[in-house]
Amino acid sequence: MVREDVRKKWEARIAAFRSSGEKATRWCNANHVDRRQLYAWMKRIDGATAPFAASSATNWLNVSVAPEEESTEPACLSVKVGSATIEVHAGFEPALLRDVVQALQALC
Repeated sequence: MVREDVRKKWEARIAAFRSSGEKATRWCNANHVDRRQLYAWMKRIDGATAPFAASSATNWLNVSVAPEEESTEPACLSVKVGSATIEVHAGFEPALLRDVVQALQALC
């Protein structure tokens, strides 16, 4: 038998098994099919067709991305330490912020 003929035979067997609604062991015994071969062929055939089935259902959309609007407000970060909130603006001094946070932690 040519490979394509063998494949078609297994495709027909798998379709018959799936449409039967029976458990694999019962169907295989009734149809004189090795259960391990059935599962191996199901994996082989399903694995070969799955990418094509998924790609045929793909829909592509055109997307245009608008540039971000620049904020007119200066950058600001709020830091909460306990019940205190510290606003940190662009150009802050890291050493000053560290000292303030350590002082607040000591109070909490």
